[in-house]
Amino acid sequence: MANNLIAAPSPHVQSPRPVRSIMRDVLVALLPALLVSTWIFGWRVLAVTALSVVCCVGFEYLIRRFIVRGPSTVGDLSAVVTGVLLAFNLPVTIPWWIVAIGAFVAIAVAKMTFGGLGRNPFNPALVGRVFLLFAYPVQMTSFATDAFSGATPLAAMKYSPLFAGADLGALFVGDVAGSMGEVAAAALLVGFVYLLWRRVITWHVPVTIFATMFLFALCVALGRGWSGAALWEFPLFHLLAGGAMLGAVYMATDYTTSPMTRCGGIVYAVGIGALTMCIRLWGDYPEGMSFAILIMNAVTPLIDKYVRPRRFGVHKKKVEILP
Repeated sequence: MANNLIAAPSPHVQSPRPVRSIMRDVLVALLPALLVSTWIFGWRVLAVTALSVVCCVGFEYLIRRFIVRGPSTVGDLSAVVTGVLLAFNLPVTIPWWIVAIGAFVAIAVAKMTFGGLGRNPFNPALVGRVFLLFAYPVQMTSFATDAFSGATPLAAMKYSPLFAGADLGALFVGDVAGSMGEVAAAALLVGFVYLLWRRVITWHVPVTIFATMFLFALCVALGRGWSGAALWEFPLFHLLAGGAMLGAVYMATDYTTSPMTRCGGIVYAVGIGALTMCIRLWGDYPEGMSFAILIMNAVTPLIDKYVRPRRFGVHKKKVEILP
């Protein structure tokens, strides 16, 4: 008798939508941010993004063809999404060979080493980004272009003794220095709405991250005795600056590396928001979203183990205390 039991990696939620359709929706959601970034930084944005995508797709194809010796998986578009997200985490002035190294780490190390899509414990694009940040810190933190010559808003706040307020309008539309995907908060929110409409993601993880960061920053501002406009500008600044929008919407919601339950997702999101603010305020790096997501990716198996839904048909037992 044939064995009908099939063992496969998580997630196990059944859906009529193929992976290719989901990844295509993610690419559509990222398109507004790509256009805004191109408008701000110029055509080099498209060149860096195209190079990152070609390298990610190429490395995955070569590994599947000559090492794994299995069918090609580049058609599911997951490598394309990884390439775009990796590019969004890079400055536009990054040398081409560093882009290729980041793509290799993202695909070969963070994804294919564990067996490919659905098996990787960490977000591949973030692994590539953090590796490059440690290996090439100067190139990864050089944001000077023809349009911008100063530090990023987070770096300026990090190394300034006082928070002197922020141009929230400039942060919202992307008229600031930063990585290619960090300068288009409004465009990223448009993509967020699209993903919600297409039911690719739910609102719970991104909104919980935003709420946690806002409340954390508000408590810090109150603790410092701030009042008036600065009291509210400080939390909003942290939501709009850096990789908060990009990380919360497009990388923290990764199916493979986030918890499977809604309650677990909220715990996961609170951890990301709190860790991001701790790193930003008291860590050595101005930005903390990438590190926070990777740390919580590592905690995801524990969250799935201890934050479980009630099994169907199982009810709480009533305990009667006899006199």
